[in-house]
Amino acid sequence: MDKSGLFVGGTIGAAMVLALVVVLFIAPPESLKPNIIASNDDSVNTVEKTISSFSKSLSLIEIFEKSEPGVVRVNVQRGESEDVTGGIGSGFVFDKKGHIITNAHVVKNASKVVVTFLDGRSYNAEIIGVDEYTDLAVIKVNADLALLHPLSIGDSSNLKVGEQIAAIGNPFGLSGSMTSGIVSQLGRLLPSGSGYSIPDVIQTDAAINPGNSGGPLLNMRGGMVGINTAIQSTTGSNTGVGFAIPSQTVAKIVPTLIEKGEYKHPWIGISGRDIDPDMANVLNLKDAIGFLVITVVENSPASSAGLIGSDKTIEVDGVTYPMGGDIILGVDGIEVRKIDDILIHLQRAKSVGDEMVLEVLRDGRTTNITIVLQERPNGN
Repeated sequence: MDKSGLFVGGTIGAAMVLALVVVLFIAPPESLKPNIIASNDDSVNTVEKTISSFSKSLSLIEIFEKSEPGVVRVNVQRGESEDVTGGIGSGFVFDKKGHIITNAHVVKNASKVVVTFLDGRSYNAEIIGVDEYTDLAVIKVNADLALLHPLSIGDSSNLKVGEQIAAIGNPFGLSGSMTSGIVSQLGRLLPSGSGYSIPDVIQTDAAINPGNSGGPLLNMRGGMVGINTAIQSTTGSNTGVGFAIPSQTVAKIVPTLIEKGEYKHPWIGISGRDIDPDMANVLNLKDAIGFLVITVVENSPASSAGLIGSDKTIEVDGVTYPMGGDIILGVDGIEVRKIDDILIHLQRAKSVGDEMVLEVLRDGRTTNITIVLQERPNGN
């Protein structure tokens, strides 16, 4: 992001900001963040059962007409006074019990949340569960059953780069707006305010602007395949680079948020750097793939399993390189090209208490190390 900033697309009326600045658009204008480096039925556990039933592609008109009743506007008040500036975001109906899915940053620090449906009727909402690590939140309204039109949950794992998609939300407070575009890339790593990055994120060129946060990203069969969460921009408005949390993540996290109010993420306890061509040359590696472990957190799963971090450095042409640490080449039989592969595997397939097998290069030899995943500590 040499000349761009990451913007959370949540509210209207945010001021212009400089590059490399994170703005939570659902917060008051003065709330600026520092630079970032790096169902259809009544059951609450029916995400897996609601994969889109459409077998053919729909037109954008058909997608909008079918989905619009299930998309809501989320107004947030922060502080006790009605005069306190809040924000505007989006959300969508998850089930007939009144659960609404939106972004965690939309409802963060909210003293009052109001959900407005397509016909203009509004209801006060209760915050049921929040997961800042994936920017997901569940709120609930006691609304007229006739208003609750749950969106079908599509399978984001089937998305392809270049596939047409559509987004519905409330950009700049303009309720029920639809934009369309394509999937620009998959498996992106998105920095978040939690101190950890969100893995496996969808990149799209569909216009996503402040107020779109929490709204659905839909495939051409009308299935929700992502939740719009952020844009990358120098101005705070759409420049063709938007991001959405994939429905795979929703399917894994949301049922637990509804049941327990929180989700416990698995954690390894290492930091390091991806192997690039220069480092591969220094370390006499054949290929520039893998992840070099530099630091192993004390009392972490990695520490308990005996992973080794770098204990020395070498300087080549004025550049200092860490040496001596384990190089992770695979995880549960999946090749590791960079840290993204480890994080995506953790997000998709692993839970606290699971075992995970790492293929590690150490002192010129490969070995397998089994670690037992623990709960991720607070990153703030």
